[in-house]
Amino acid sequence: MSTGTTDLVWFKSSYSGSDGDDCVEVAIAEQAVHVRDSKDVFRQPFAVGREGWSQFVRFATGR
Repeated sequence: MSTGTTDLVWFKSSYSGSDGDDCVEVAIAEQAVHVRDSKDVFRQPFAVGREGWSQFVRFATGR
């Protein structure tokens, strides 16, 4: 199993601008959700545990 972020499939936020330059992208892996800013190519993505990500999404959506 590879742990590198280059093997991940990234998804752009549906709330990102239509020009594609202001994007938050996520990639879901077995143990974590990886998050990156597509316009900051020099910064490495960070990873959040799947449960932590679920809690964040519930908080952000008010559920």
